[in-house]
Formats: sequence, C-alpha cells, structure tokens
Amino acid sequence: MVQILDVMDKALNGKPMSESDYQLRLFAAKVQEKVREYGIKFDPENPIPSDNSLADDIFQAGLELLVDVGAYCTSSGRVISYTESEVKEALKNAPSRLHFGEGRDRKHLVNRKIEDKTPPWCLLGAGGGPCSSDRSFLTLVEGYAEIPETNAITTPAITRVGGMRVRPASPLEVLAAMRNAVLAREACNRVGRQGTPIMNSLATAESDIAFAAALHPKYGMRQSDGYMICCMDPMKVDFARLNKAAVALSLGGHIGMCFGPLLGGYSGGPEGTAVSNVAHHMMGILTYQSSWLLPFTIHLRYVASSSRDMLWVISTMGQAVSRNTHLLSINLNYTTAGPCTPMCLYETSASVTAAVVSGLSIESLGVATNKHEDRTTPAEPRISAEVGHAVAGMKRSDANELVKKLLAKYERNLNAPPLGKSLYECWDPEARRPTKEYHGVINRYKATMADLGIQLKPEKK
Repeated sequence: MVQILDVMDKALNGKPMSESDYQLRLFAAKVQEKVREYGIKFDPENPIPSDNSLADDIFQAGLELLVDVGAYCTSSGRVISYTESEVKEALKNAPSRLHFGEGRDRKHLVNRKIEDKTPPWCLLGAGGGPCSSDRSFLTLVEGYAEIPETNAITTPAITRVGGMRVRPASPLEVLAAMRNAVLAREACNRVGRQGTPIMNSLATAESDIAFAAALHPKYGMRQSDGYMICCMDPMKVDFARLNKAAVALSLGGHIGMCFGPLLGGYSGGPEGTAVSNVAHHMMGILTYQSSWLLPFTIHLRYVASSSRDMLWVISTMGQAVSRNTHLLSINLNYTTAGPCTPMCLYETSASVTAAVVSGLSIESLGVATNKHEDRTTPAEPRISAEVGHAVAGMKRSDANELVKKLLAKYERNLNAPPLGKSLYECWDPEARRPTKEYHGVINRYKATMADLGIQLKPEKK
C-alpha cells in the first residue's frame, strides 16, 4: 500500500519534467487520446445519460490516464508515477463508510450507487466562499447548523482580521484560520448542534502553516471533523499540500481531497473533463491519502456547474465512480446567479439532481460563482438539501427530463445572470430566516417544482 513516505520518495525521485510539459504535452494530450480511444461523446440532449457502458468506458479511461501520466509535484519538478496494481490496490482498500461528528450529531458517510434511495450526505454551507466579518460568519454557520438535513458544515472563508485583509502565508492568515475554527464551533453551539462535524472548518487556511496552527484542539477542531486539502489542476501537488496531509494524518483525521478540473481547461471539453475527474479520484486516495473525495468541476466561461455540459460531466463522472468503486464522493456545485433569485434555486436543483441520481453525495453550495463577499445565505444550501433528499431513488431517465425542464428556465441567462442580493438584504439574522421577499421567491420556486413532480417541504411562515 502506498503511504505518505512512498509519495515523497516518488516526488523526489520520479521522472523530471517541466510543469508546462506535464500540463500540455503529457496530461492534455493523453486526456484527448483516451477520449478518442474509448469513443466518449457528449450528448447535449441527455445531460443525465442512462448508458452504463459509457460510465464504464469513462472509468477505464480515467484509470489508464492516471497510470499513463501520474501526478505532478511542482516543488520537485518530478512526476509521481503509479502502477495499475497500485491504483487497484488503493481502490480496494479505500473506505466505503466513515463516521463524522460527535454525540447525537455523529453520522455515517456511506458509499452510494446510481439511483440509490439512500439520501445523500449533505455537507452544507458556503463552500469556502468569502465572508467579510465575524457577524456574517456566525449568521451563516448558525443557519447551516439549523438545517435538518445538515450532516456536516462547510464554512465561509474569513477575509479580514483586525480590519486588515488576510494575506497568504502571513500571521493574518494564521490568526484568521484559528478564528475560522473557533467561530464555527461557537455557531454550532449556539443552536444546539454541538457535535456537528465541520468538514472544511479551515476554509481560510490556504497555507500549510495556517492549516497546522488552527488544527490545535484548543480552537475546537476534533478528530471527527473532516480535513479538506485541495489539489491543483491538473493532478498536481506541492510540498505545502503534502505538509497538510502529513499533519492531518498524524492527528488521525480523515482527509478529503477537493479538486476542480476546469471544463475548457487542460482537460478540454466535457468528455475529457469527465475522464479527468475520475482520474483525480484515484490520484486523491494515492497522493493525498484521502478517505473521501470532493469534486467541484466548474465551467471556464460561467465559473459554475449548472450548464448543460457541466451537468453531463457531473452525471457521467458520478456514474463512472459509483458503478466501479466504493469511493466516498461528494460533489460541490456552484451557481452563476445570486441569492433571492429563482435562477439560483433552479441552477442548484439541476446540479444536485445530476449528482444524487448518479451516485454522489453533495456539498452545497457556491452561490454567484462563490467570489463575492457575503453573497450567500443559509436558504440556498437548505433548498439544495431538500432537493437532494427528494430525488434520491429517482430513475436516471426521469432525472434527465427534470433537468432539461430546469435548464429551460435559466440556460439562456447563464451569460448574464442576476447577482441577487447580499446576505442581510435577504436574510433576517434575528429571526434566522429569509426575508419576506425571499420567502416569496422560495414559495413560488417550490410551487414550480411541485408542478414538475418534485414535492419539497412547505416553507415555514
């Protein structure tokens, strides 16, 4: 079995190569070779296909891609190579069930299959989106913790400390990461969800030093939380990320590697992006020693995951992984539109449906491309979770028809989506619920979903 020391040995003694040669001459070329070899074709009329042979071809192409190109260490300028037997052994030994959380909030993340009736694991929150103040941070996380379907929380990222904007790898980032952990636990305590796991509590910690500093138990982090470490596109790692992995492993934490191959980037179109996503799953359990995986593929143009071709990528990648492995995979979705708009709710509904019926669990969500401060509320992840539970067990063919109807409601506006409103313009922090205006938007959205055959929970008055 490949261990972290084996990864370091490969990173130090693997084949030397420049980063540009790895990305363009090796990785990008090999992805397209695999797409041609297996005849993988994107069908825009079926964003959620029901073709098992397509899923199996994408899986095999992804496995071969990893064996052919390996991972790349930017710190050493070398390729980290894996044999087919190493990949298959890692897949065999990967966990199919993990527990997170404490006490009554302790839950099990389990492997899901295509059209599985098991509700998805709901990792709910801002997806690491930027947050301007302690007040807005607490408002958001309290709201996430109160969602009945919440299995775990994904926090916002703090952008300021003492009035100063956080700078990478500086004392400001270290202090912000510590505060990230403290405030997240405090917010859960305030609403009686003390044991809720925080699976990206250190969203603020981009550097390894901030990550390690904030993991100290005095700040509220627990072994039963999730330790998320991001991969660079395509299939790249550096010593800073391996430092994070070494620290998390030493604490007995479960690492989740997050990765976001860009549709339109090094992987090419939807076909290559689906293959790349599968390869990243396997790269994660080997290079990052991950126990769970978190794909967040986004479109290069829209910076979101709700376009027709992106839904196809999510679905085919999910089907490939769930049919051929027992990996624990949680898909993170992004919308183009902002809060208090019907478009945002339709976008997340389509992405969540594509993921859940294809065997994935969900992290929801990055709102309005996840780049605007305080441009998210607890309402969007709540709606996402309700949709995820409602479509669990749905046939792929029915889900395909559903998402096509949802696409018809927003697809034409992807190039110019409404930004919506900021947190306190559409969320009442005292009542901890949407404003009257947003309440009306959600009620009309739910009525439309009911017309489409999806019954969601009635809104509280």
